[in-house]
Amino acid sequence: MKLQILSLLSIGLLFNSCAQAPQKKERKAAILQVQTTFELQDFLKENKDLDDAVEKVFASLDDTAIVAQLIMPAAGRLGQEKATIDQHIKDRIIGGVLMLNGTKDGFTTWINDFEAQNKKYGNLPCLYSADAEPSLVNRKIMGSTPVKKANEMQSIDEVRSCAQTISKDLNAIGINYNFSPVVDMSPNATVGFRSFGAVPANIIPWSGAFIEETQAQGIVATAKHFPGHGLVSGDTHKALQVIDGELKEIENYPPLIAQGVLSIMVAHIAVQNNPKYNTNGLPSTCSKKIVTDLLKNEMGYKGLIVTDAMNMGGVVAVPEAAYKAVAAGCDIVLMPLDAKKAHSEILNHYRKDAAFKAQVDAAAKKIIRMKIALGLLSAN
Repeated sequence: MKLQILSLLSIGLLFNSCAQAPQKKERKAAILQVQTTFELQDFLKENKDLDDAVEKVFASLDDTAIVAQLIMPAAGRLGQEKATIDQHIKDRIIGGVLMLNGTKDGFTTWINDFEAQNKKYGNLPCLYSADAEPSLVNRKIMGSTPVKKANEMQSIDEVRSCAQTISKDLNAIGINYNFSPVVDMSPNATVGFRSFGAVPANIIPWSGAFIEETQAQGIVATAKHFPGHGLVSGDTHKALQVIDGELKEIENYPPLIAQGVLSIMVAHIAVQNNPKYNTNGLPSTCSKKIVTDLLKNEMGYKGLIVTDAMNMGGVVAVPEAAYKAVAAGCDIVLMPLDAKKAHSEILNHYRKDAAFKAQVDAAAKKIIRMKIALGLLSAN
């Protein structure tokens, strides 16, 4: 699926003020012209034209807007009210929105309005995500086309058809980022019915089919929950869970990484009694050993890395959790308890720590790259 990037994008341009407190300044419009053709899969490929486009967009942003790219709060019945997201857009502190529990028509209206505001305030377009898993989508997005739950499917053809159905609805709404599929094994009650793991041998081929069909429809797919949620006994929504010893589920990821999955979600699961990957009581989302050393360096993953929701019981007690997640190597901080606080927390470290600044810059460039590859910066 080819997406034409003919970008005449008006975005806010502020002087970069890394060493000083934020000040209100008159913003000037920067007109960026990028003319080339990309595919979504170009995100993971070497592509000088895409590299140049990313650098042009990045160079037009001040530090507030750079950090904003990493923040993704939720909107909907179990997220923030629309007025709160509206204010975040006005304040230029978010780069994406999770559409969480609402209606198909309602989310479509909201996304159209959010993007009108982004244009008004000179922001980059947002990434719009959803937990559109086969087992959850009809509850999370009311009015979406009915599909079978993941653990009810009988064939890989059903999986492909399901991914096409879900993606058609997401495209109609304006959602471009699906936090699916669940690639965990099935024993855990919280994620078991959401995985294709009723027959363990199906997890990789069926997850791969779902990913392939989703990304063929121009939507980012996400393998979750790294390093594995299926063999822990508890629920990370309620409290921090622990993998005791060997990371038995990480073997599910290399084949999907090789296939080109564009995003991986990291779970709020600690690791103990594992000398190499012990997280020292922190959830994996906040552990450099898991995110950077294992996922990025050992597995060579170059796609977007997103945290699981940061309002969950498995992470809320961690001081400066948003900062720690980014320092660990995550690119997107999903659903922080307070998006404004998370932005401020990251920006504060960004302005005083050169190594952390470089890390944030790299994450922001990955997100900008995805936005370009998705066609979000195209001229209307």
